[in-house]
Formats: sequence, structure tokens, C-alpha cells
Amino acid sequence: MSQLSGIRRALTLLLVLFWSAFPIYWALNTSLMTNNEAQTRPAHFFPSPLTLASYRALFSTGASGVGEQFLRSMLNVSVECIASAVVSVVVGVAAAYALACLSFAGRRIIFGVVVLTLMIPVYATLIPTYRILIDFHLLNTYTGIVLVYAAGNLPLVMWIMYNYFSGIPRVMQEAAAVDGASPLKVLIAIMLPLARTGIIATGIISFLLSWSQFIFPLVLSTDNGTEPITVFITSLQSRMSTPFTLMNAAAVASLIVPVIVVMILNKYIINGVLEGSYR
Repeated sequence: MSQLSGIRRALTLLLVLFWSAFPIYWALNTSLMTNNEAQTRPAHFFPSPLTLASYRALFSTGASGVGEQFLRSMLNVSVECIASAVVSVVVGVAAAYALACLSFAGRRIIFGVVVLTLMIPVYATLIPTYRILIDFHLLNTYTGIVLVYAAGNLPLVMWIMYNYFSGIPRVMQEAAAVDGASPLKVLIAIMLPLARTGIIATGIISFLLSWSQFIFPLVLSTDNGTEPITVFITSLQSRMSTPFTLMNAAAVASLIVPVIVVMILNKYIINGVLEGSYR
């Protein structure tokens, strides 16, 4: 029975791995083809001949301007994601600490409302968000994009950090309060060091969620000065033609930063989410 369950587990893992990795393989495979080969039927599972023309075009800074636009979009998405992760973590940690550790009327109701916002379809807020940014002259600005990303990630950050702070023994906070420490000093000196893993994990998750955004920046960012890489990829398509190989090359290149982040900080993501979920 145990051997059979082991086989089932292995098959399940292989299926999940295939489901997750095949789109990445297909994008890489297509990016190494010529555009004519990419459009042939039946599809080719290996490029023949293998060519790096799409990557040369993508990083070229010639008259076409594709290289400059690509690098600019990578800069845009990096700035927007880092800034939004910082904002969501700073605000989310402070709010989660207040809700989990301070006593005031209505804190449980407030936390319940925060959790309920996770159930709201995010794109239901797209049009109101667009109107708000227009009214405050934040359309096509880093500030507007960062605030939208941070607001979207904030409930998740608060939820994870609330569980972290709730799991820290209150005796430590009470001892510090007896010694005359203010709530702010307790947060900085005691709570933040103990919750460091969770803070790093929520920061990484916020960064990755912001990096994958598409619909919001497509609507809220309509010029090259602020558009992220996801919007840039779609802008490569025109009415008359679709450069499949170039679009897939851009998609593969856009994975470099998230992959590096996950590979280096993977242990913080796993430990942070697991500890935050059962505390």
C-alpha cells in the first residue's frame, strides 16, 4: 500500500511539474525559432535551425527602438515592484501589529473586513481605480502604479503578519511594557526581529505578485515611461503581424529576475508562509 501511495505521489508531482514547466519550455523553444518556423503546422518541439535572432533583436538598441523599450520596461517593472513591496510591507506590518497586539475597540471587526477583501474579484475595482487616478493626476506615473500594487497586496501581507504577531508570546511584550517601552519600541526592538522570516517572505510575495500584473498596468499605464514588461510584450503585436518569436523571447527574458529572486530567497518564502499559516 505504501509503495502504491508513493507511486501516486510521484505521478502527481510529475503531472504538476509538467503542467507548470511546459509553458516555460514552449516559450523558450519558440524564442529560439525563426518566425516562419514558429507558425508552421504541426508544431516543432525543438527549434531547427536554432537561432538567437529574437534575443539579438530584443537587446538591440538600433533604429527599431525595441531594445530601448525592452530595457525601459524592465526598469519600470523593477522600480514599481520594489517600491510597492516596500510600501505594502511597511504599512502591512504596522497594521498587523496593531490588530494583533494592541487592544482597541473593533480590531477584530477590522481584521475580518481586511480578510474579506481577499474574496473580492480584484478586477471589479479596475474602473473605480482608473477614475481615482485620473482625479488625482496619477495616471501614467510611478506613484499611481505603486499605490495600486501596494493596495492590492496589503490584505495578504496583513493576514500573514497578523498570524505571525499573534503567535509571539505576549509575556515578552508585557515585560517590555513594564520596563517602559512604548508600543512602537516593542514593535521595533522585539516583534520585528522575531518576525523577520515572515517580513522577508511577504516582501518577496508582494514583489512577485506585482511583477506578474497585466490588466491593471495595461489600463493605468499607457506610455513607455511607466509600462512594465508584461504590457511591453503585448505592444510588440501589431494589426498586420504577430512576432511570435520576439514576444516569447521577451517573455523568457522577463523571467530572469523573478527566477533569481526565488532561487536565492526560496527558503524564506517557504518558511515564512508555513510559519505564518499555523502560528
